[in-house]
Amino acid sequence: MDALGRKVLVVAFDGWNDAGEAASAALRVLRDAQPYERVFSVDPELYFDYQYNRPTIGMDAEGRRVLKWPEAAVLRPQRRTRGVQLWLLSGVEPSRAWQSFAQELIDVALREDITGIVALGSMLADVPHTRPITIQAGSESETLREAMALDRSTYEGPVGILSVLGAAAEEAGIPMASLWASVPHYVAGHAPSPKATLALLDRLEDVAGAQLPRADLARDAAVWEANIDAAAAEDDEMAEYIHQLERTRDMVDSPEASGDAIADAFERYLRRDGGDGSGRPGRGSAPRG
Repeated sequence: MDALGRKVLVVAFDGWNDAGEAASAALRVLRDAQPYERVFSVDPELYFDYQYNRPTIGMDAEGRRVLKWPEAAVLRPQRRTRGVQLWLLSGVEPSRAWQSFAQELIDVALREDITGIVALGSMLADVPHTRPITIQAGSESETLREAMALDRSTYEGPVGILSVLGAAAEEAGIPMASLWASVPHYVAGHAPSPKATLALLDRLEDVAGAQLPRADLARDAAVWEANIDAAAAEDDEMAEYIHQLERTRDMVDSPEASGDAIADAFERYLRRDGGDGSGRPGRGSAPRG
């Protein structure tokens, strides 16, 4: 794919946008696969509420106790190769000054000559763990939608930092696509969700046009699914609920399902209010960026 260009910034944030830690785990897989260098990090004093995102303390390589502050940083690949290269932006969703936060990061993207952005997110949804993880892929860029057969979201309501960053990117002329994995809401106790991480990386490879590492995600996903199967086998109510979700999913995926039926089901899904008041996606919540 050339629509995003050869310098693609992949973005994921911990917290609200990261059900099952699927998006942040995808960035860790990419970061661990090759050497990166930090080119920018935001000032944590400006953007984070330390009562919500507290600093942590630990030992460094020399055995000294050091504080680690919440951050958001842009990483550049150290090795320059032919073809598509991936820059990374990872960190914690900010607590304040979102417009300034987004503009700072877009300014860095412009300095790095970034040609396209892909945002990764994950949400809790009414989907079965036994079926392939659904990835909703969309963009506000008409060029990207036509080139990659992406959707344009019709969602209206509260959003996360990814939507704010996307708006700033579009204003700056950097096309941005978003990939959202639907994580079964009933597996919250089985986080992280490697099956969702694997699905995000598979779709990112298609969108970015770059061969990506997968680490041990295929094995981890199989273990994750087997553990949930075992838990469901001991809980008749949970097993029946999963069967209901499977039937619904299979009906939508069926070749006999009409386009209008699928569109109606998806529209109902988007319009549901799954928020639980905690600031995190709830059951059946739509991507809010």
